[in-house]
Amino acid sequence: MAEYLITPVQKRFSDVDSFMHVNNIWQQSYFDMGKTDFYTKVLGITGVFDKLRIITASTHTDYLGQVRLTDDIVVKTDVSRIGNKSMTLHQCIMLGDKILTESSSVMVAFDFETQQTVPMPEEWKLKLSAYLTE
Repeated sequence: MAEYLITPVQKRFSDVDSFMHVNNIWQQSYFDMGKTDFYTKVLGITGVFDKLRIITASTHTDYLGQVRLTDDIVVKTDVSRIGNKSMTLHQCIMLGDKILTESSSVMVAFDFETQQTVPMPEEWKLKLSAYLTE
């Protein structure tokens, strides 16, 4: 069974829109928090200052329920695909066992010195494989 990483989310009053729920834009920032936590804990990289980084090539999000300011939510992150130069992260904003928002992001290994995509290091692939869902 694949592992997954849970990242607690601290919401702010400013995250709430006039409809009294967390705006979709802020939900994307919650997914980014989950990505940062995942890269740091699983791959041991920050992705911020490293020569080799992970960038987002594509993302798709389904909003399945409303996130409210008082909801005690977390971001659950796992991997749905590992390729040569990219991987697909699967993330959910969860309230207990209920999925409120679900996102899939294609993430690419990118060399900022050459400004090109590059093969993911085998060490990364090995670490990611523990989080690969079938």
